[in-house]
Amino acid sequence: MLIQINTDSNIAGDEALAKQAEALLRGTLEHFGEHVTRVEVHLSDQSSDKKSGTDDRRCLLEARLAGLQPIAVSHQVGGAEKLRHSLDSVLGRLGDR
Repeated sequence: MLIQINTDSNIAGDEALAKQAEALLRGTLEHFGEHVTRVEVHLSDQSSDKKSGTDDRRCLLEARLAGLQPIAVSHQVGGAEKLRHSLDSVLGRLGDR
């Protein structure tokens, strides 16, 4: 699984952030194995010019699945668990067929 981290100009996308995000995603999504080929992470700060804090940070995760349409989830803080639930739902329905 390839993990690609993208940040806006208001978030420092350094090596430490990339390693932390990659470890979290790999741990959360590891049981999907070869189904997930790539995960794109888009981190942004929605109102950094107006206030400080973490309530305005947004995480958009997009999982690319082998042979299927991508699945995207958005969350204010985090999002890995939300993506895992979405993948469970989609791949579970495919298993029921």
